[in-house]
Amino acid sequence: MPISNKVMLITYPDSLGKNIQELKEVLKTDLKGAVGGIHLLPFFPSTGDRGFAPTDYTKVDAKFGTWKDVEELGQQYYLMFDFMINHISRHSKYFEDFQKNKDQSPYADLFLSWDKFWPKGRPTKKDVDLIYKRKDRAPYQEITFADGSKEKLWNTFGPEQIDLDVRKKVTQKFIRQTLNELIAHGADIIRLDAFAYAVKKLNTNDFFVEPEIWDLLAQVRDDIADKGAMILPEIHEHYSMPFKISKHGYFIYDFALPMVTLYSLYSGKTDRLANWLKMCPMKQFTTLDTHDGIGVVDARDILTPEQIDYTSKELYKVGANVKKKYSSAEYHNLDIYQINTTFYSALGDDDRRYFMARLLQVFAPGIPQVYYVGMLAGKNDIKLLEKTKEGRNINRHYYTKEEVEQEVKRPVVHSLLKLFTFRNNEAAFDLEGKIEVTTPNENEIKITRQNHDGSRVAKLHANLQDMTYQVTVNGEQVKF
Repeated sequence: MPISNKVMLITYPDSLGKNIQELKEVLKTDLKGAVGGIHLLPFFPSTGDRGFAPTDYTKVDAKFGTWKDVEELGQQYYLMFDFMINHISRHSKYFEDFQKNKDQSPYADLFLSWDKFWPKGRPTKKDVDLIYKRKDRAPYQEITFADGSKEKLWNTFGPEQIDLDVRKKVTQKFIRQTLNELIAHGADIIRLDAFAYAVKKLNTNDFFVEPEIWDLLAQVRDDIADKGAMILPEIHEHYSMPFKISKHGYFIYDFALPMVTLYSLYSGKTDRLANWLKMCPMKQFTTLDTHDGIGVVDARDILTPEQIDYTSKELYKVGANVKKKYSSAEYHNLDIYQINTTFYSALGDDDRRYFMARLLQVFAPGIPQVYYVGMLAGKNDIKLLEKTKEGRNINRHYYTKEEVEQEVKRPVVHSLLKLFTFRNNEAAFDLEGKIEVTTPNENEIKITRQNHDGSRVAKLHANLQDMTYQVTVNGEQVKF
């Protein structure tokens, strides 16, 4: 199904019901009309990071369902699947063959050797300090081969996720085959997870390395050029990086919006938000929440350092059950630049503030992505967090079908679903259309969206101090 300009739900295959079959039932009943697309988080067999350490892209993990279940979803919704372009599981058949047969393995070149990467006498401390990393250690793992010899391999993320060498023919073939198989099973968008980490080059910080990153992007684009699918590179960093990708004609993510929105709702001031919305391209997916934490670095230079600091401190003050330690090593935080919380709890479990956040997202340029916990205005799951000691699990509640049925009866969720259904059906939110943003005073923001021929005009006039708003379409008021 071609991608449509409708709200995309981000969900694990076992988070709205226990498998894809139950997810389909929830979508058909409780979430009917509110969702147009689905980012189905990794559903492959995996050995870590809740699916992001895949062993085999040719299979659906049996506990979630089958390819038939996935393909049936694709008949109703446009679909996004993840491809981990930076790494694969150390329990994949490729890695196990390499560990067993070493240089004789057909997959020996698939993995990036830390030892062979550096010239003699390196890396120095300066080399390691230069590497862009989200951890406080050098990104390698020492592995032991079947013959007892050892070698260090690049390992950017968790211990299960061994980095790929994207320069090698065997890796390029693996990428091409995998992407084409995913598209054959219904992927309309391939999300290139950890994209900016994929290229490593001597004497650089090994993050978004130019010009090689463009060669990789072009190669992936060409691999799927005749298949009718698109790629979405995932980059959590300064907005200038995704903006560069946007200039090459690709869709991008807006990962800055969560912090900018929190700042605006905490302070009641609209100037930073208005400036940001004026800068954003229309070809983007907006987020307030994802399966990861709230990105802090993404908002740099959109908010001042003082405003970022204020927002972070306010989050810990206002947020319901949000503690600094939940984003620390004690809770296995993979990324020191993210804060772990649900967006609803970041706003103190406050229905009015939360609805306002989603209203702003809906009127922002681009296509809204809504994480499943956010779709149900979910609170921080302290029980799951403490049980697993995994920081990001605070925002990864497992909803049963029965729970979803109860949650959608809450007034705030009922209003949200009406808002998303409105967004899906209103032509004013045309990606080829226009957007105008003004700030009548420091607490108010006006956002006007109109379609390309001007026949539909949707207006939001919001006050972020007293949380009042008015939405009109062609002059008529809309209620949620």
